[in-house]
Amino acid sequence: MEKNTSHISHIPRQAANLNALIDASCASYARSNALGMALETPISYQELHDRIYVLAARLQQEGVRFGDRIALLAENSHNWGTVYFAAVRLGAVCVPILPDLPKDDVQNILTEMECRVIFTSKQQLSKLVDSDQDLDQEIALLVTLDDYQEAGRAGQNKVLPFTDFLSEAKAEFADALQNGSLQFSEVAGDHPASILYTSGTSGFSKAVILTHANLCSNAVAAARVVTIQSGAVFLSVLPVAHTYKFTVGLLMPLLKGACVLYTNKTPTPAVLKKLCAHERPHVMLIVPLIIEKIYTKQVIPAVLKSRLLTFLCRFPFGRKWVYQKIGNKLADFFGGRLKMLAIGGAALNPDVEDFLWDSGLSFLVGYGMTEAAPLISGGPEGDKTIQPGSAGKPVAGVEVRIDHPDPITDIGEILARGPNVMQGYWNNPEETAKTIDEQGWLHTGDLGYFDEQGNLHIKGRSKSVIVLANGENVYPEGIEHKLDSSPLVADSLVVERNGVLEALVHPDYDFIDKQMQGKSKEEQQAFIAAELERIRQLVNMRTGSISYLTKIVEQKEPFVKTATHKIKRYLYAEGS
Repeated sequence: MEKNTSHISHIPRQAANLNALIDASCASYARSNALGMALETPISYQELHDRIYVLAARLQQEGVRFGDRIALLAENSHNWGTVYFAAVRLGAVCVPILPDLPKDDVQNILTEMECRVIFTSKQQLSKLVDSDQDLDQEIALLVTLDDYQEAGRAGQNKVLPFTDFLSEAKAEFADALQNGSLQFSEVAGDHPASILYTSGTSGFSKAVILTHANLCSNAVAAARVVTIQSGAVFLSVLPVAHTYKFTVGLLMPLLKGACVLYTNKTPTPAVLKKLCAHERPHVMLIVPLIIEKIYTKQVIPAVLKSRLLTFLCRFPFGRKWVYQKIGNKLADFFGGRLKMLAIGGAALNPDVEDFLWDSGLSFLVGYGMTEAAPLISGGPEGDKTIQPGSAGKPVAGVEVRIDHPDPITDIGEILARGPNVMQGYWNNPEETAKTIDEQGWLHTGDLGYFDEQGNLHIKGRSKSVIVLANGENVYPEGIEHKLDSSPLVADSLVVERNGVLEALVHPDYDFIDKQMQGKSKEEQQAFIAAELERIRQLVNMRTGSISYLTKIVEQKEPFVKTATHKIKRYLYAEGS
């Protein structure tokens, strides 16, 4: 009997474009809270609608035309989303730029995209200036979403605070808004809405074109994965410029009448505790790193410092009891009414996932990529057949199959097809043809397989697989997850050196400092060396002989990572 390696969900009804989606939500939930900053009063759906329309009219007045590209280079805020929806209302194309990108990358994007209208912030302004020179004279409109006004530039009309820009738009177009005379061109579903630059682990950055239909279909699909009530609170700690946060954390909640709140502070545990206590979110979107740090910094130390808890965790029943107690405390930490932790953007450590299953916290693991707008699989909520370690079922409307599966392991490249698949890469037909075949299948470059319940399991990137001299395939991500479970390890990377496996480990030096208070540098270094060797032996006991680590090398500098905290592997390949 042939094994089933292809799965598909029914295609849902969807809005024709983002403008229709936003209009429908604003009409249905006019008085409800829509967007805001945490600890502040949010704006309603009606106010969001009105701001979108007057800002679109103002942008049109400034010369923005159908198809023009507008850059969004700023940290998270409710103003970010408002500007995005105003721009696409005109048929303009938004170019979201991750705020942690270096200056050279930012300027290359702005040059290639020919963005003359830029919405930015105080923190990002320096990336628009060449050394001591003035701002680029090609910039026609520059607005700071955080209302920063640089001294001496007001008279040059170079930097305009968003509040002033909005106030002028309201004053100019208030009457037209009231009498319904603000009209804009129709935007087709296949018209580009976003152009996003990937920052992957392979080192080659590409500009992904996502259409209105791509984003709308994926938002509708995401809405079917979880049960969201109108009025639910989403607390946002991930960059909205990333597709995962934009589609699943902005479009989807707006589609359901929820309220999205942003923070402009780094989400440290202290910051999160304060925000969650005040806002009491129902949903949080996080990358694995956040929950993994909670696990290694709080859960594991809490167990290890108690002989009783350590003893109980030796047995499945005892471990579940202990983890449920810790889960109850974490639920209180998140504000007491958290309904769902949505985890995506990178692979989740299996040890951490085991903790989540036992803790009683509601969570879903998703899988996707920017080229798929981004969600490919996840959930659905309440499905009792979801298996730990999997990324759930393909989402509605997305067909997924495994290309050339191994006859023994069923592992092959994951292919996806559906209305969410990108239009292509900007000015790169060759790479587009390599990525999307003639049948419309998106070649993800990830390896995986389906289990008997139809859950998709991700094994890793095809380019990351290490093929040993004996022909055995090693998936380094699995070994790295075991390394990362140690409180001493901040990050790890498994590489092949001279035909054997080695691990580069960046230690958690804060943890080490606490363990070695009052000790000399020599004693600290001896402690690190001994602990890394102990970890190596423990990991080797948990993996097969194929995945045997010959040594662990201390990586003193933090690894260079992508926006979703995945290590850029190509920088650490042998000989690089």
